[in-house]
This record gives sequence, structure tokens and C-alpha cells, in this order.
Amino acid sequence: MLLTLGISGAWISNLTALEPFKPIFAVISLGFIGAGFRQVYFRKPTVCEPGSYCARPSSARITKSALWTSLILVLAALTIDWWAPLLY
Repeated sequence: MLLTLGISGAWISNLTALEPFKPIFAVISLGFIGAGFRQVYFRKPTVCEPGSYCARPSSARITKSALWTSLILVLAALTIDWWAPLLY
């Protein structure tokens, strides 16, 4: 979001004011992702009307792809302190 506002990467790297809130954001994001996995994989499928968006097989594929992508991005963001030095 900061990049879309025109704030450069050099300034963002100095943004440490939100660092104390990292565990809170991690718990919230993992909680939402966990709720998404519960909704997608462990709930009974809803009955969709023929011709609606949820009746298409691609809708489930898109939902699962977005869920797995978000999990990978959040885990990468949470573990960046461990693997980023390997890229230097």
C-alpha cells in the first residue's frame, strides 16, 4: 500500500515503528488464513444454483489458489529474518 502511494523502498526499510506490532499482525493474519482453510476444506459444500458463480468448478480452484498463495506470502513475511541473509 505504501508503494502505491509513492513511498520508496529506501524509506520503507527504515520504517520500524510497526515492528512491536508484528506478533499481533501475525496472529491476526494466520487466524484469518486458518478460518479460510476451515471454510474451504472442512465445511459442507453449499448448494449453488445452476449458472451461478459458485457452481463453476473454476471458482473453487481460484479460492484455493488464493488461499495457498496468501499462506505462502504470510509465511515468507514472517520468516524473512531467517532466509533473507542467504540472499545477500
